[in-house]
Amino acid sequence: MKKDLGVKPYTFPMPVLMIATYGEDGTVDVMNMAWGGVCAQNLVALNIDEDHKTTENIKARGAFTLSIADIDHIEAADFFGIASGNKMPDKFERSGLTATKSTRVDAPVINEFPLTLECKVRAIQNDELGFRVVGEIVNVLAEERVLTPDGKVDPVKLNAFLFDQFQNGYYAVGEKVGQAWHTGAGLMKK
Repeated sequence: MKKDLGVKPYTFPMPVLMIATYGEDGTVDVMNMAWGGVCAQNLVALNIDEDHKTTENIKARGAFTLSIADIDHIEAADFFGIASGNKMPDKFERSGLTATKSTRVDAPVINEFPLTLECKVRAIQNDELGFRVVGEIVNVLAEERVLTPDGKVDPVKLNAFLFDQFQNGYYAVGEKVGQAWHTGAGLMKK
């Protein structure tokens, strides 16, 4: 029997995404974001609060990068969700990570994260439903070590982790258990 839990933001899995921007003085700012993701073939949505330093930077620069955090850098990724760029100007330096300027957008690429989407702002929405940035993916960068021989991202090699909204935990991405648009094909014949 199912138990009524009320209104909760319970969806699973949720990716752990790192939004990276430049501040007005060129400093790197990174924010951990769980509420957002792909919203179209070439678009991502960032559902963030308007008072973040990252939001200010996105508005000023019109660009950001979005990286998949990996287990090797979970400590820094979690730190980026704890520390506020508004209160801690050396937040990025404290992480020990490094950045390189994107060649396609006015935003930093965090060198240690294995997969990065380079995005330009397509729309900023602020209404009764909240604040949202829609970014257009202009390129994807991936470390060769996370690619299959045919050049696709291998989720196991990516070593990503997921956010659990039920208990505020992080979980490693596990084994492959099926093939999309194939595993359920047998039910088409019924």
